Amino acid sequence: MKKHVFLFFIILLSALIIRPLFVFTVNDTASGGNKEEIDDLNKEISAKKDKIKELEKSIEAYKTKIEQSKLESTSLSNQLAILDNYIAQIDLDIQATEEKIDTTKLEIDEIGLTIEDKENAIAKQQKLLSGLIRTIYYESNKKYIEVMAAYDNFSDFYNRVHYVQNLETDLGKSAKTIRIAKEELEAKKVQREEQKKSYEDLKEKLANKRQDLQEQTSYKENLLVQTKSSEQKYSTLVGNLKNQYSQIENDITSIESQVRKKLEEQNKLNPSTIEQQGLLPLSWPTQSRYVTAYFHDKTYPYRNVFEHPAIDVRAAQGTAIHALASGYIARARTCSTSSCYSYVMIVHSDGFSTVYGHLSQISVSADQFVTRGDIIGYSGATPGTVGAGPFTTGPHLHLEVRKNGIPVNPLNYLAKDY
Repeated sequence: MKKHVFLFFIILLSALIIRPLFVFTVNDTASGGNKEEIDDLNKEISAKKDKIKELEKSIEAYKTKIEQSKLESTSLSNQLAILDNYIAQIDLDIQATEEKIDTTKLEIDEIGLTIEDKENAIAKQQKLLSGLIRTIYYESNKKYIEVMAAYDNFSDFYNRVHYVQNLETDLGKSAKTIRIAKEELEAKKVQREEQKKSYEDLKEKLANKRQDLQEQTSYKENLLVQTKSSEQKYSTLVGNLKNQYSQIENDITSIESQVRKKLEEQNKLNPSTIEQQGLLPLSWPTQSRYVTAYFHDKTYPYRNVFEHPAIDVRAAQGTAIHALASGYIARARTCSTSSCYSYVMIVHSDGFSTVYGHLSQISVSADQFVTRGDIIGYSGATPGTVGAGPFTTGPHLHLEVRKNGIPVNPLNYLAKDY
């Protein structure tokens, strides 16, 4: 009787261990209690992704309209058409980003349920394996003469020994399967953390896009107020802006040339004497890395006035601005009105110089030496505030990098985020 009970127990456990209870991979849908809920989430995620594709298709259509408008002659109506398309594009981009945020939240929930199912499956399987291991251990410790005595003939004894050996082999395979399953489970957990990071990045991106929309809308309203929908007044406005830009550019170029020549004569730009070893990469001036306008940006609102020789970095009014590298202050132009453009220019070694524009407050003075990371002033650019100047749609930092007096793309020299 004992022999038959024992055989029944062994056969039951072996059936459980041999059949593929937990042969699953990272991409498999869970087969546990959460399967139905996971299936529903996956359907919802698929629908969200389809909607995102539709929105992105509409965004591309507006980009095409903008490019077509740029080919037309400069006029108020043309500029307003471009702004309208920008605003519509950004609004759709906001909708797409919101859908991406919702999709990411659903994906995080789906991963969480899949992890829960896998953990439950592994726990159950480990419990079954533990029982089998104890049985095999017990049988392995019996003396062969003791086991043999329980059988009527040698053939039955041999079959039992052979069967237990097969179970031991299956046990090894099953243990390996559990190990692989655990590795896949860890990969799922890493994936969930990455999705959470993606979710936070998307939320930050959404906040910036909403700010972009507000700035473009305000710019359009200000343009209509200044021109009163008159093409002639718009033409006069553009002419005045071009004259102001030319004057600012000439001042920067002339002052840099004079100051660099003076510093070189005094041997102050020698890297070994002014602590500028390792000039590159340049540091970022703020914690923000969000660029609202790029170097020679085709979407720049004032592109019909000048090619944007800088990048604009999103910075709230009054944000501390830090020097990109060590150098000498060539110019610290302070202002008392909003129409005046306030900026700081630093001359560095190796022919480099940097310009920081639209400052609301300046903390340095000409000829002063500053080291990398020193606060040189505070950001501005909110329309109507002191030092903002005529070329602004919202708070930001205008950042130029110049090489031998010529503006170059700052993103080619700023430290990269990895």
